[in-house]
Amino acid sequence: MIYADNAATTRLSEEALQKMLPWLTENYGNASTLYRMGREAHRAVEQAREEIAKGIGASPMEILFTSGGTESDNWALKGTMRHLARKGKKHLITSAIEHHAVLHSAHALEKEGYDITVLPVSKEGFVDPDSVKKAIRPDTALVSIMYANNETGVVQPVTEIGAVCREAGVLFHTDAVQAAGILPIDVKEQKIDLLSASAHKFHGPKGVGFLFCRRKAVPDTLLDGGGQERGHRSGTENVAGIVGMAAAFSQALSEREEKTERLSALRDRVQEGLLKIPGTHLNGDASRRLPGTLNVSFEDLDGQSLLMELDLRGIQASVGSACNSGSMTPSHVLLEMGVPYKTAHGSLRLSFGRYNRPEEAETLVREAESAVRLLRDRR
Repeated sequence: MIYADNAATTRLSEEALQKMLPWLTENYGNASTLYRMGREAHRAVEQAREEIAKGIGASPMEILFTSGGTESDNWALKGTMRHLARKGKKHLITSAIEHHAVLHSAHALEKEGYDITVLPVSKEGFVDPDSVKKAIRPDTALVSIMYANNETGVVQPVTEIGAVCREAGVLFHTDAVQAAGILPIDVKEQKIDLLSASAHKFHGPKGVGFLFCRRKAVPDTLLDGGGQERGHRSGTENVAGIVGMAAAFSQALSEREEKTERLSALRDRVQEGLLKIPGTHLNGDASRRLPGTLNVSFEDLDGQSLLMELDLRGIQASVGSACNSGSMTPSHVLLEMGVPYKTAHGSLRLSFGRYNRPEEAETLVREAESAVRLLRDRR
């Protein structure tokens, strides 16, 4: 099997698993209790908080643990907008190619009476910082632009957008679910106020993530209860998940340069082979993108059929976001980039990670070429 859907989820690293096991078996204490097992669990959570904060240039007090990227995005948008609405700021700016966790949160806020501006993107998949600047109004509360796109891998000009927002006195949130552990992040230098991340995208466990909140940018609480996370996010701490996330994040950062070089080479070899297939197009910018993500479209082809054919050949891939994999509608990201409907319908996303090997490139290209030929002959 060749697993080429790391943008959907990654295999849990052995190192992260070993760090997690004691907190699932020997020391299963509740981190909010006062006896020994609870105190030890609490220390493990706080040590994990320090490790993650260090990795993005933040203070440990600015890291809040969540159940993953979707909760972090919901909390950042809904909590911030509701908080600043009391100051008369009810305007949110985002982009047309965001993950549905952001777009659907924005739509939910719109139903509550908030004003939403959705910015277009270029054909390469970029948000123009000038368009952000022009969209900011006196009542703008928050700008939310993703760090790297989950379907094309295109990396947004986050630093420039952060500077625009800081100059205007507007909070800036970035969904960094695809970028964390892969791209360098420094929340202070990049003037990021809120940042979402999810452990299972960098070989950590599923069901755990974090939200970075600059000290003066903590959003209203979404989950009420026992007052965990200093009263900001209630719920019994997922100690094993948090420890595993910190271990995976630290490991990802230590391997980042080597991994970038290796995955870029693998991606480029696959891209070169696929683009030799007649009627194949690259989606998104060819240079400013994640090292392990490749998105192409095949003319006169149905992407879902291609996925099923590749699956029969032992290749796991995607047509876009895993959260929308059951939909027959083409990717909203590709359509917003101006890719024709029929071409977008024949898209394929390949995303590589830590456990992919260079020799997989030849097999992947050969099987994809054969599958495309077979499906076109059937039409």
